[in-house]
Amino acid sequence: MSNITFHGNSHETITEKEQIMKDSKKRAGFNGKQFAIWLLALVLGGILGTLNIGWLNEFFNFIASVYTRLFQFVSVPTIALAVTTTLALLGARKNTGRIFLHTIMYTLLTTAAAALVGLLLFKIIEPGNLPLDVIEQGSATVPENLGTISYYNHILSVIPNNILAPLSSGNVLSILLVSVAVGLVLAQKKDSENIQILLKGIIGMQEVLFALIKGLVWTLPLGIVAFAAQLSAQVSAGFIIGSLGKYVAVVLGGNLIQFFIILPLFLLVRGINPLKVFRCMLPAVLMALFTKSSAATLPVTVESAENNLKARKEVARFVLPICCTINMNGCAAFILVTSLFVMQNGGWEPSAATLLLWFFISIVSAIGNAGVPMGCYFLTLSLMSGIQAPIGILGIILPIYTIIDMIETAENVWSDSCVCAMVDKTLSSSQEPSA
Repeated sequence: MSNITFHGNSHETITEKEQIMKDSKKRAGFNGKQFAIWLLALVLGGILGTLNIGWLNEFFNFIASVYTRLFQFVSVPTIALAVTTTLALLGARKNTGRIFLHTIMYTLLTTAAAALVGLLLFKIIEPGNLPLDVIEQGSATVPENLGTISYYNHILSVIPNNILAPLSSGNVLSILLVSVAVGLVLAQKKDSENIQILLKGIIGMQEVLFALIKGLVWTLPLGIVAFAAQLSAQVSAGFIIGSLGKYVAVVLGGNLIQFFIILPLFLLVRGINPLKVFRCMLPAVLMALFTKSSAATLPVTVESAENNLKARKEVARFVLPICCTINMNGCAAFILVTSLFVMQNGGWEPSAATLLLWFFISIVSAIGNAGVPMGCYFLTLSLMSGIQAPIGILGIILPIYTIIDMIETAENVWSDSCVCAMVDKTLSSSQEPSA
């Protein structure tokens, strides 16, 4: 009897429930073979990097640069097409607004939590002031011309003055702005025959793009070997050494607390197993650690969310491009802690009002930051130069910022993954069929 197909409503309901149960068992899947290969590549690269062989290091630097450029190449159309097609297909539906609102809500909550953790650690550890001569020496290493950049110019750069500028410059905020506008227009004009043809073409382009991404991810173990060897060679050669003691403890400590405690708590509150999410999204977190770019990591993040985490495509392809642009947990903490540290060395008294003001400034600035390497550093430099603070401290921080940037980016992508999982869970809960 079980093989006979009935067309009654009761049987359809049972079939739907059985399918939902099967789908739920497949959720939060994990590609153990892929993880083992990636881990082996990581260990192999680390060992080869410590050998400090000149020609081998140059080769790995070349391979790492190639992979970074390739992922940056696909990240730009990934953001543009993912947001555009999702809004075009779902723009008129009730779910789109819910997905967007939950994405913004979780982004603000996790970013505020990261900034708060950094602020509390800053008050507990209390980094001291640096000698004046050390600050003056650091001024010489501040990147040229960046000390005069205003934050207003940064905001203005988000507004494109021609259609190709965002794509050619890789300005992720501009790309997101244009993609949202185009997607909403397509959603409103879907009844037009011409728009339907255009939309089919855009969706076809997206299918080609994701096929390219899958191929790139398949070859990624070679890139991981190169990234790991590059980092290992830098560490063993002494390029990434030293620290500013308590300041570094505050920045890195805040990142680690946010990564291993705060974000898992967000998941647990939503009834999600953080270990499962972490295992599924580990490829993206590792990629972020090496590339130091949320935008460049986006293709791997989306691929991991869809194939490993089994998140809905409309959620993953909409939430993650937005998150990689505005969900910057590590950046918020870095901007706040570094700004307070620099102002303290410049003679500012960190009153309660000042702390509260810079708490909100750090959140807004992080949301306005682009997911590119050293984005937080340049933003903080702009903010500090705008208030005539001793930016020489940023020059002192610069040699060790590589490590900070790696951990911050990994935290940002992990936060993006958590937001995606929470939004997907929220959508699943609202669509569960009644008994």
